[in-house]
Parts: sequence; structure tokens; C-alpha cells
Amino acid sequence: MNEDARLTVWVRGHVQGVGFRWFTRATALEIGGLTGFVSNLADGRVQVLAEGPRERCERLLDWLRAGDTPGRVDGVTEIWDTPRGGYEGFEAR
Repeated sequence: MNEDARLTVWVRGHVQGVGFRWFTRATALEIGGLTGFVSNLADGRVQVLAEGPRERCERLLDWLRAGDTPGRVDGVTEIWDTPRGGYEGFEAR
């Protein structure tokens, strides 16, 4: 079961101003097959949206939860959905 999925993640903690977006983008590109973006939110969280094979989205989610990220992750909330497309590559916004 490796259908395409859309993963939206909100990451809480000390995740802005520490290279978090850059490393998240690099990790998504290293996993491969993912499109979407990572961006800072006004409330201090970071939003990650990834579309691609579900297994690859799960790998990105595992990395976000592993504590191997820059800064400090206090919590991760995710929502799974059907891909909608419209993204070229994976970018930091």
C-alpha cells in the first residue's frame, strides 16, 4: 500500500531562526519523490506540506518527530489527505 498521499504537518517548539526550513527541505529532497513546501507561521510554528508516495511522506514525518532536526521540536500535529497537486519540487517559503 504505497498510494500517493498529502501530509500537512504543524511543528511546535523552537523551530524558527535555526535552519529548520532549510534542513526540512533538504531532507524532503533526500527522501525523493515529494513535492510541497515548508514555511514559518506567524505564531512561531512551522508548517510542512508534502505530497507523494505515502511511505515517503511517513519517512519525512518520522524525521520531524525524531528530534534530529535543528532547534527543538516540542510537538508535531499531522493531517493526512488526498493529494491535490500543483507543486513543482519542494521549496522553503
